Amino acid sequence: MTIDKTKNPFSDSDMSDEHSVPLSTDQEKQLENNTQAEIVSSLKNHFLIAMPSLTDPYFKQSVVYLCEHDDQGAMGFIINYPVKLTLQELLENAESIEHEPSPPLIDPVFLGGPLDMDRGFVLHSPTSDISQSTMLNEQLMMSNSNKILSSLGTDNAPEHYMVALGYSSWDSGQLEEEINQNQWLIIHCENDIIFNTPVEQRWNTSLQRLGVDPSQLSSDVGHA
Repeated sequence: MTIDKTKNPFSDSDMSDEHSVPLSTDQEKQLENNTQAEIVSSLKNHFLIAMPSLTDPYFKQSVVYLCEHDDQGAMGFIINYPVKLTLQELLENAESIEHEPSPPLIDPVFLGGPLDMDRGFVLHSPTSDISQSTMLNEQLMMSNSNKILSSLGTDNAPEHYMVALGYSSWDSGQLEEEINQNQWLIIHCENDIIFNTPVEQRWNTSLQRLGVDPSQLSSDVGHA
């Protein structure tokens, strides 16, 4: 699944105050159901926080940034699984990149997900040249171009960035089903967690932003 650069982000439904007639109980239930459907259909630019019930080794205690979500499925990147590879080593191993930063870039590369793990993706803050990147939110972009990778360690590098190998993807309806099975909690994306929170604290911090105490979680807790 690829990101469609021409697609506009989901917008909230327009709410009108024209009608003041009280809703019946059935209407209130229908409105609640519609609201829940809207929440599930607009998870772009949100974090998925893995619940204890999710034991898949790729996603256990993971935090996933969703950069795309619609009726065709979802796509995102795990932001708290570093691999045993530094950015310097990644650039040295990339045949299409000759630039070797000095001093070496010692930040880790992350496992973005189990798909296309030989491809690199960069989540980064905005730069003067946005032609090679997709805007995800006001202060976050994504690119898989050599131009962005080659800029790392130079004066043209983004102020903040995170490099991931591979990505995560869900087919149509798959993510919604996993949420209904209490495998994920949902919170709006916070760029500070991606770029400034220590890796080992990102799962706990994301839960705490929801008001959830990680030590009190059980597999029976519903989604927030």
